Amino acid sequence: MLIDSFLKYLEFEKNYSPQTIKSYKADLIQFEEYFKNLSEELSPTNVDTDIIRQWIINLMDEGYTASSVGRKLSSLRSFYRFLLIKKEVTIDPTRKIVGPKKKKALPYFLKESEINRIIDENDYKEGFIGARDRMIIEMFYATGIRLSELIGLNDTDIDFSQSLIKVTGKRNKQRLIPFDKELKESMIEYINIRNNTLTEQPEAFFVRESGQRLYSGIVEKLVKRQLSKVVTLKKRSPHVLRHTFATAMLNNKANLNAIKEILGHSSLAATEVYTHTTFEELKNNYNQAHPRA
Repeated sequence: MLIDSFLKYLEFEKNYSPQTIKSYKADLIQFEEYFKNLSEELSPTNVDTDIIRQWIINLMDEGYTASSVGRKLSSLRSFYRFLLIKKEVTIDPTRKIVGPKKKKALPYFLKESEINRIIDENDYKEGFIGARDRMIIEMFYATGIRLSELIGLNDTDIDFSQSLIKVTGKRNKQRLIPFDKELKESMIEYINIRNNTLTEQPEAFFVRESGQRLYSGIVEKLVKRQLSKVVTLKKRSPHVLRHTFATAMLNNKANLNAIKEILGHSSLAATEVYTHTTFEELKNNYNQAHPRA
C-alpha cells in the first residue's frame, strides 16, 4: 500500500518522530476515505487537483481551521513528492493547490479613555517607584517603544533640546522618536525624583532602587497589573501598549508611513494591521449605534 510505504520512508529514511508519522498517517487516511466515498475506482495515483480542492472545501465546511487544513495539505504534498520520486505518479496534483489563508489575529489595544485613566489615576506607589512605574506606562503609550528598547534606554539617548529619543531596535537598527511637551515634563520630573533617591546618577534611564538597569520581568509585571484594570482586555503585555500607541495615532489621522518609521517596522505591511484594527472599531460602533445594524 502506497501510504504504508510512505510512512516507512518517513520513519527509516527521514527519521521522523512517531508522533509526526502518526499525524501524517491520520491526514492521509482521512483523505483516502474522502475520495473512496466519491468512487471506489479512485486511488492516490489517479486523484486529480479538483478532488483535492473539493476535499479542502469539505474540511472547511466541517469546521477545520485554516491552520489545520494547511497542515493536512502539507502532509498530502509530502506524500505526492514521495510518489513522484518512486515514479508512482508523473504529475503532482497538489502543485497548483493554494491552501486557505490564515486569518490574522487583530492586535489588542486600549481605548484612549482607558489608557488615560491608567496613566492619570493616582494609585501608583509614593516616591521613586511610583514615579518610575507611571513613567514606564506613559513612555510606552507616548512613543510606541518596544519592551527591549525601553529597558535599553540610557539618559544620553534622550535629547531634550530637540525633543527626540534615540532608540536601538531590532538588529541594532537605530531610529529617532519625537516626543511632546507633556512627555518631556514627565521625564524631567521622573529624572529629578530618581536622582534625588539614588546615591549615584545611573547610566540607564529606567532603574531599580539599587541603581541597576531594569529587567523585562519587572516591566511585564507592572504592565500586567495596570492593564488588569481593564477587565475586558484579554491580553495584558507591554506590546498591547505599543498597539495602543499605533491605533491612537491612526485614529487621529497620522500618516501610515510616519507610524511605520516611529514603530521601526521594516515594511509597511506590518503597520497596515492597525488599519484593520481601526476598521473593526468602526464596525463595532456602527453595530452598536445604528438602529438597523
